[in-house]
Amino acid sequence: MHVTATRSELERLLAEDVPYGDLTTEVLGICAQAGSMRFAARHPMVLAEAESAAGLLSMAGCTVALEACSGDALEPGGAILMAHGPAAALHRGWKVAQTLIETWSGVATAARSIVEAARARAPQIGVACTRKTTPGTKSFAVRAVRAGGATIHRLGLSESVLVFPEHRLFLSGVALAETVQKLRACAPEKKLVIEVTSLEEARAAAAAGFDAIQTEKFAPADVARLSAEIRNGGSVRSEPPLILAAGGITADNAADYAEAGADVLVTSAPYLARPRDVQVTFAITP
Repeated sequence: MHVTATRSELERLLAEDVPYGDLTTEVLGICAQAGSMRFAARHPMVLAEAESAAGLLSMAGCTVALEACSGDALEPGGAILMAHGPAAALHRGWKVAQTLIETWSGVATAARSIVEAARARAPQIGVACTRKTTPGTKSFAVRAVRAGGATIHRLGLSESVLVFPEHRLFLSGVALAETVQKLRACAPEKKLVIEVTSLEEARAAAAAGFDAIQTEKFAPADVARLSAEIRNGGSVRSEPPLILAAGGITADNAADYAEAGADVLVTSAPYLARPRDVQVTFAITP
């Protein structure tokens, strides 16, 4: 079962586009005429938010039949959905539903390309997208990332522990091992992650006992060196920390980082992807 946007989210999208009715359709006098519209992929794409678009069209007054699901890889012409209803309902939901699918399918397609590039070299590697979504769109972004086969790195600040250099700035003189001890005492059920900007910092974090080391803008060669070191006894823990490669990860370099030994690739790149093109075809219903 695919998760969709909430009713209130969809209502807000409709209210933003059609706050006081559809003036053009009304003055043309065609509101009650029956018709249909078909959504299809114009180019290859990984589909996202199809279920949310269907829900939105239903709220607009259409009867909707989904012909593909979020996460499906579509070829040009691949059917997405069919909507039937009066012209007023079709026009009310048309552009919002189309844009919803186009925008988030762009994110899903980009996420899938990174996942496939990385797993061609390391089948078990994870790809996780950051919390750097456009404010107000997180629920849509999360579903799109998952449709692309990736996961979410952090939903927000409330549920995970990630120590940045900007945190450590306020901990002058506090040893990393002491920081780990405090974090484990205060949040014993959480994995402890730290971001580092050099191999020296990474070695120190591994020795201190962090569960995962996030390497910020390391070259693949440095990730490979770190991977070799900590997997040969560089950590005081029974299992070496995970290596999370972050900073500038794209489909073009994902394979290099995967081959270097990263356990997870952390990226924001999918959020900057171009929307995928959805073709919408109207027809009059006899």
